[in-house]
Amino acid sequence: MEVRIQDIHFDASQQLVDFINTKADRMSRRYPTLDYTEFTLTLIKPQTIKNKEARVKAIVPHHGEFTATKTADSFEAAITEALEAVEAQLAKIKDK
Repeated sequence: MEVRIQDIHFDASQQLVDFINTKADRMSRRYPTLDYTEFTLTLIKPQTIKNKEARVKAIVPHHGEFTATKTADSFEAAITEALEAVEAQLAKIKDK
């Protein structure tokens, strides 16, 4: 599975990149038909409490694109929430 990470308005730390790769690896083991996953991380201006947005896009051949966007206090929390939303969408096609 191909994983792409985009960081907008900031530079992602290696720790954040490792966190994303760990989550993507877990997701690819759970959903082996998953072909491509893109993580778009945005630091929203002005500086507010919930200013970190994560958008996760997953592509499954013959089923299409699944997307979720979440905002939270940290990128890790936003990524986790967005992945949960995408996995809920993927679970629907896995059962078919």
